Amino acid sequence: MAGKAAGSVAKAVGEYQYPWREKLGKYKDELSKGVWGYWELGAWKPLGISARHRARLRKEVLLAGEDWPYDPERKEMRTRRKGHKCDRIAAEKRENTARLMEKMPDMLLDYKKRRWEKKMKEEDKGKL
Repeated sequence: MAGKAAGSVAKAVGEYQYPWREKLGKYKDELSKGVWGYWELGAWKPLGISARHRARLRKEVLLAGEDWPYDPERKEMRTRRKGHKCDRIAAEKRENTARLMEKMPDMLLDYKKRRWEKKMKEEDKGKL
């Protein structure tokens, strides 16, 4: 007896279908107002369907192959980098310093040449 009862319960549970079409028809107006709630006359009103039931309804609709138009639009991805700004600036400064150090011998030669030319101009002025 107990085996037959357990078998019939398992059969009933296996055949159970969540009535998503009826629920969708019932809450269609409510779902179109927003995901979490909406403002009405200056006051925030939560949806008439709980988030858990909304998620179950959404899951069943998607499993049935229907589309779910009540999700909010996806926002753009963040473009700002995470982390501390000072760490990023320090790394950029180190890269810039390494680039400048490669140019350093030429810069020193230019500097010595300018100093020498300035010294020569001063000597010419002293002779006149």
